[in-house]
Amino acid sequence: MSDAVEVAIVGAGPYGLSVGAHLRKAGVSVRQFGLPMQLWRAFMPEGMFLKSQGFASNLSAPDGTHTLEAFCQATGRSYASYGLPVPLDTFVAYGQWFRAELVPDIEEVLVTDVAQRDGGFELTLANSEQVRARKVVIAIGVEHFAHVPEPLSALPAAVCTHASAHTDLSAFRDREVIVVGAGQSALESAALLHENGANVTLVARKDKIRWNGAPLNPDRPLPQRLREPESGLGSGWATWFYSNHPDWFRHLPRSTRVYRARTALGPAGASWLRSRVEGQFPALTGLSVKSAKVDGSRVVLRLAGTDGSSRELAADHVIRSGLQKEPGTGSSVVGRDYQSSVPGLYVIGPAVAPTMGPVMRFVFGSEHAATTVARPLIGAFAAGRSRAAVAAGR
Repeated sequence: MSDAVEVAIVGAGPYGLSVGAHLRKAGVSVRQFGLPMQLWRAFMPEGMFLKSQGFASNLSAPDGTHTLEAFCQATGRSYASYGLPVPLDTFVAYGQWFRAELVPDIEEVLVTDVAQRDGGFELTLANSEQVRARKVVIAIGVEHFAHVPEPLSALPAAVCTHASAHTDLSAFRDREVIVVGAGQSALESAALLHENGANVTLVARKDKIRWNGAPLNPDRPLPQRLREPESGLGSGWATWFYSNHPDWFRHLPRSTRVYRARTALGPAGASWLRSRVEGQFPALTGLSVKSAKVDGSRVVLRLAGTDGSSRELAADHVIRSGLQKEPGTGSSVVGRDYQSSVPGLYVIGPAVAPTMGPVMRFVFGSEHAATTVARPLIGAFAAGRSRAAVAAGR
């Protein structure tokens, strides 16, 4: 594959940008494909905040200088490591700055196919171009895992959509909207709908809405920090483990990994969101959607309670927030270096959360993923150059 690029990267979100920055810094021959920060620009509502703390919202730069804090200082934006939620527009602008500074040559075209070919890979692009690469890194985001389960999936898009389908929730002003879910995305979507003038009702299967605790004081006494350490995903030893050791997490039994990746950090809302939800609009808990039908221009849900009761709820629109969760569906098993069972094919980000842990669903995981993947790729590239230099000198 003499005409092949060394590494092709599929994806240009936080994980793709991070691994791209590390490889380019090391001089590795790279072609990268994707729409930079597309998930954050096109699939999240205006007015949203990141759930993660400021210090946990950095992309991974090889020199450690291109942090969210550095960007905010350079552009005059508010920033705090703890306690100040990061606005969506700030994070999008940060990602675009990171791209311009460290990964400027991304090709803004989607990849439609990746196939093994002649000891390497052949990528087919949406513009019909074919690209050969010795190794491939797949770094796609959660927009590829949006999931509306039955019975809601049978409803037409005119009355039922996934939360990722909306960026401007003011379009629902004066309309009745049911939001189904109890995680951060559902809770924040409901709050934003309410604040934009919609009549919102939240429906959750859980018996109550759960909230994450406020961030702990990083300067609290040492005994308190030892009892409950603070980490990128929150406080407590279990969360510290999930945040900092994907390499350990992957050694847990498969059933434990899949369960923990799905449930370890939720569903729950951020502490700063609580006052925008509680007492602001109806929240019906302990109810599951058993059937759904269209009645004229309205949608009617039949809800079943955990106590055996049932009721109907009608609205103009239903919004569902959730990701595909079934083991083996849309997820990949990888080794400690994120290499899949196909040699030379690496996968990072949400697709490997059932193997590497829940941190893969957060920006904070980009540091471990990018540095771990870059290490063998840089090493292989350097070794190849050394062999070529020796051969040329003979």
